[in-house]
Amino acid sequence: MSLLQIQNLTAAYDRSPVLHQVSLDVPEGGFIAVVGANTAGKSTLLRCISGLLDKVSGSILFDGRDILRLPPHRIPELGIAHVPEGRHVFPDMTVEENLYLGGYTRRRDMAGLKRGCDRVYALFPRLLERRRQAAGTLSGGEQQMVAFGRALMLEPRLLLLDEPSHGLAPKIVEEMHQAMIDIHRSGLTILLVEQNTRLALSVAEHAYVLQSGTMVLSGPSGALLEDSRVRAAYLGL
Repeated sequence: MSLLQIQNLTAAYDRSPVLHQVSLDVPEGGFIAVVGANTAGKSTLLRCISGLLDKVSGSILFDGRDILRLPPHRIPELGIAHVPEGRHVFPDMTVEENLYLGGYTRRRDMAGLKRGCDRVYALFPRLLERRRQAAGTLSGGEQQMVAFGRALMLEPRLLLLDEPSHGLAPKIVEEMHQAMIDIHRSGLTILLVEQNTRLALSVAEHAYVLQSGTMVLSGPSGALLEDSRVRAAYLGL
């Protein structure tokens, strides 16, 4: 059963078209990746799902409901959490305060928020050590963990991940790789957009290739890893 269905999605910034008749399907409990070059339109795709673009057409169905025209503040209420590229933590607030902000739609359930924090700390133990530390003083990798954990505090049905490996040291990329695997195994549906094609295809079950705003390939991740076009264009092989 599909949790997210996108059909014939077109999007533009001002008068510049970015996405052209894009369609994809995210089954409930699935792990789907969208890969492509830096200017392919991957981040724009997630911004459309989160209601952050006005100049859009087509349909975005979440659990059977068209959410294309919903305002951005309504999207998290449906159970969609978005981890944007660039982390965007609140630098003067502590790690734990940042996490609690992620659960603002559940703010009356303090016991639930505490359990949510405990789950994040279990996923990223170093955040427990730094929970009283200002988020702006953390390393880039630690800030990415905060952004990731903040989204999980919502207890989402669908997690949108925008370039989670961007700018991170290889060791931190490995930690994020394992975190994605772990949360997917817990039953969470994930839509990942990622320029690191090898990483994306190693964690996702199914993937799409976005090129200049158009979907040009799709299939099981293992098959795409062996596809000569993907290997030449995105893996340098």
